[in-house]
Amino acid sequence: MVRQEIEAKLQAAFKSSHLEVIDESYRHNVPAGSESHFKIIVVSNDFVEQRMLNRHRSIYSVLAKELEEGVHALALHTYTEKEWAELGDAVLASPECRGGSTTTSIS
Repeated sequence: MVRQEIEAKLQAAFKSSHLEVIDESYRHNVPAGSESHFKIIVVSNDFVEQRMLNRHRSIYSVLAKELEEGVHALALHTYTEKEWAELGDAVLASPECRGGSTTTSIS
């Protein structure tokens, strides 16, 4: 459900030629069924002449509500159509979970 909401908001906000919202929560130390970690790939010429930081800020602003209500992490991959073509329509794999909530404290 969260994935679909994210996808709908991004489709409405950007004129994308390619959009993927991938729930990667299962790769992290979260309860079963959580929708908290997402990889997002947006290919749009809306990003032409924008630095990566501004591209990411624009996505964060669209998804502010989701980030306040339980989405913990977004792995953002934002490209222009030219950049996407140069990559051969491929994105790097997400890093492994570092287990932040599984670490123990020393008493």
